Parts: sequence; structure tokens; C-alpha cells
Amino acid sequence: MRILTLTMNPCIDKNTSVDKVFSENKMRCERPHFDPGGGGINVSRAIRKLGGESVAFYTQGGPTGEMLSQLLEKEGLTHKSFPIQDWTRENFIALETATGLQFRFGLPGPGLYDQEWENILKALADLDSFPDFFVLSGSLPLKVPSDFYARCVRSLRTRGARIVLDTSKEPLRLAFREGLFLLKPNLVELEEISGQRLESIPAQKKALVSLIQQGVAENIVVSLGSSGALGATRTGCYFASSPEVPVKSKVGAGDSMVGGLVLGFSRGWDFKTALAYGVAAGTAAVMTPGTELCRFHDVESLFPRISVREI
Repeated sequence: MRILTLTMNPCIDKNTSVDKVFSENKMRCERPHFDPGGGGINVSRAIRKLGGESVAFYTQGGPTGEMLSQLLEKEGLTHKSFPIQDWTRENFIALETATGLQFRFGLPGPGLYDQEWENILKALADLDSFPDFFVLSGSLPLKVPSDFYARCVRSLRTRGARIVLDTSKEPLRLAFREGLFLLKPNLVELEEISGQRLESIPAQKKALVSLIQQGVAENIVVSLGSSGALGATRTGCYFASSPEVPVKSKVGAGDSMVGGLVLGFSRGWDFKTALAYGVAAGTAAVMTPGTELCRFHDVESLFPRISVREI
């Protein structure tokens, strides 16, 4: 088991389209398409699409949770669910075809009882076959303590796992100093953990180098949207630029980037090569509609076109 992902707050993404969005009036939508979603699940989905394998751990509750497991089975993902009493959440995504605008509605997620999230911590600590890479990704459900990811990192590091963290707000603030293999913030999150505005590449580089020197993580990759990404490791700081591509949906681009990065590292690639592959996966994701994530042939086509230079 080389890669394991954990999704504490998974979802079902319900995608549809409508000609025009109006208030008050009834709108006739196209038949919806359903995708499994949530940070770690999307990372596992991206890895699968790119020819890799992982195990997806996730919470599961109610009929929506059952549907989530069925969707994972359909995509051929190896997965393990942790039962909860409350229902797994749903998201609703609508494309307005007249304008090309996408409307994203995130519905409230479940709340977990103490015993439910404590069972997950225990299950992770008791793993017989321990992964090489452990991805903690996405938001935390209601009632789960903000230091849950920090507790996971402390527990998993004792077993030698290389831990990847992609979250935000208080869970990020409490976990990012626990010693990570890879930290993947966006620019806003980097500013939050750095405590300063970072309006230029030199300022962003300085913040990344400082975090690396503090031992926050061995590797840090900051997604910069259509501009590409900044990456820092102990040997240097790099800028990866991506080519311009047609944008259909930005949903899951960050998760696809994490999937590409982790898959690259699991294959033994150096930092620059893994960074380029991650940016290729993230760029490919915006080329697909709804929550489809990246496609293998798009990533393979983009990969040689990603320019990575030291800054």
C-alpha cells in the first residue's frame, strides 16, 4: 500500500446544466451527473486516472454515503469507509450554458460524534500495512476538533509515513508545523500561515524558503491558478508555468495537482519532475466539465510543455 488518502468530509457532487439562471422562475435542468468528491477522494480519483493506485479512507453515512461507495466502486477505487450516523453531504454544481458561468452550491456536511472520529484515529494508528505516502486533504466535518489533522500527523510520523497536507483555516494552522513531507497551500493560505501579504514572486519565494528552513515541510507547492505553481524544497525554489488551455471547470484542479505530485514522488521522481507533473494534472483538470478531474491523455500531452525554472 504505497498511497493512502483520508477524506473526513466527503461528498457527492451533483452536476447539471441549465440555459439561464433566473430568480423565482422554475428552471429546467439537464439530467444530472454524479461524482464522488471531497479532497482525499478526488486525489485518489486523480491518481487512478493517471495510472496509479491508492487506498481511499473516508467517512460514510446514510443513503448518500451508500451512493458514494457505489460511485467509488464504479470508478474502480480501492476504498475503506468509516460509518457515521449523519448523512454524507452533497454539493450542487450548475453550468449556465448561455454564459458559460458555473454556480457551485456547497451544502452543509454531517457532524461526527466523538467516538466516530476517535475510531478513525485508532484505525490509522493500528494499520498493519503502513503506506509510504499519506494524504490528509479537505475540510473537517462539524464537531471534529480543529487539531484532528495535527493529531494524525503526530501519530503517523512515528511510523515513518511521508505525510501530505492540503487543508485550510484552523486545521491548517494547527497541523502545518508538525513536520510534513509535502504541504500544498494556495496563495491565500500561504499568506495566512506566513502572516503577511505576498504580492510578488520574490516575496512568495522568501516565505517558502523561510518555512522550509523552519522545518515545516520537506517540500511546499503553492498553486497559483492559471499561472502555474511555486515549489520549494531543501535544494531550491522553482516556478512552474503552465500553457494556456480552454477552461471548462476549475473544480478539483488543486486535488488533481496533489494527485500528480504524490504519484510522481511515489515513482521516485525528483522534485522538479514531480512538480511539472502536478502542474500538468492541475491544468488538465480545468479542461474537463463539472467535477470530472484530469484525463490521462491531457496530462501526458501537457507534461512536456510545463516549464520549470529555478528562481
